[in-house]
Amino acid sequence: MARSDVIVLGAGIVGTSVAVHLAKRGLAVALIDRGGPGEGTSYGNAGIIEGNTIFPAAFPSDWATLARIALKRSPLANYHLRFLPQIAPWLAAFRAASQPARLLETANVMRPLFARAVAEHEELAMEANAGCYLRHTGWLKLYRTDRAFLGLSRELDLAASLGIANVPLDRDAALALEPSLAPVFRHAVHWTGAVSVSNPLALTRAYAARFAALGGLSLTGDARTLHRVHPHWRVETSAGALDASDVVIALGPWLPDLLSPLGIKLPFAVKRGYHRHYSARGNASLSRPVLDAENGYCLAPMEQGIRLTTGVEFAARDAPPTPVQFDRLLPAARALFALGEPVEAQPWLGARPCFPDSRPLIARAPRHGGLWLACGHAHWGLTLGPATGRLIAELMTGATPFCDPAPYGPDRFIHRSS
Repeated sequence: MARSDVIVLGAGIVGTSVAVHLAKRGLAVALIDRGGPGEGTSYGNAGIIEGNTIFPAAFPSDWATLARIALKRSPLANYHLRFLPQIAPWLAAFRAASQPARLLETANVMRPLFARAVAEHEELAMEANAGCYLRHTGWLKLYRTDRAFLGLSRELDLAASLGIANVPLDRDAALALEPSLAPVFRHAVHWTGAVSVSNPLALTRAYAARFAALGGLSLTGDARTLHRVHPHWRVETSAGALDASDVVIALGPWLPDLLSPLGIKLPFAVKRGYHRHYSARGNASLSRPVLDAENGYCLAPMEQGIRLTTGVEFAARDAPPTPVQFDRLLPAARALFALGEPVEAQPWLGARPCFPDSRPLIARAPRHGGLWLACGHAHWGLTLGPATGRLIAELMTGATPFCDPAPYGPDRFIHRSS
């Protein structure tokens, strides 16, 4: 029977980063996934390492926005009507967590992770010879109305108090930064400390190669075969059964497939999202990702082309794709930037793993010895993968963690429900 010190289930950016950090600490680690590193949820994102993040995405607070979403006229969100009864309790909890006091609480407890995000990526990228994928040009958020820009005052004030670098720009200054944009907006903020990634899949693969160079073992297997064979955990792989004393679950949207049979119930949901790559017409180009804040999409320059991301979709994880949001946002996107034809035949669809309070779980699993959780990173899997890897490796090896892990533990769900 083959054995390892630790099995990491899930080879996305989070699981791969966990595996690297554990291997760096001298443990024998096996990284197991049904596919290749970075080919799942980690592939589809705007490619931004958001060390500047303050507030998470929140439930809409104004009736006009809610009405547009309800009528399926908003590019910010779509939903499958038959799925609403299933997601309703989670949405209610999400709305409660979006109250101003709760958002401020989340901003404070998440700051240590975000503060380390860029540095941890830079360290892994240097070790993995992957610095070529990182752009230190920040990212640009655009606001088409004065009202939307004025609504940023709380966030910008908090950013100043936390020392998070940003530069508010008028339209002319933003166009000087990105000359290919059309002047259809009024204000912008350049978050200068953010780093963007030109190919998230290649970056994750580079981290996986670094894991292999450290002696790590990558195997094909199904996480759902995990079971207890005392005193070990066992997973079936293409190379046979593998045992380990500790297992880290980093399965992204597939988390419930494994935890439910183990009797672990968590307030978990997925936000589906789409992207598609487009060519740029003429000599148009972008030097950094650009967010059209009021229309909920991002234009991100990638090696494959200009990646256009959509807002969220509330639907069953495995339901057929319904990429209707492209029809809602493409007119605005094409008015802003000279998008050409799609590069792929079909849009990409993925699912973001989310808890209602927008915090991940980075902790020992309740009631199961040797089981650890690194999951629920919502919109920030790429951003927080390496920081999560470092934190959970410190917890598992008894080292002093770089920040207080308590806010990312499962006890918060018990507390909120009592």
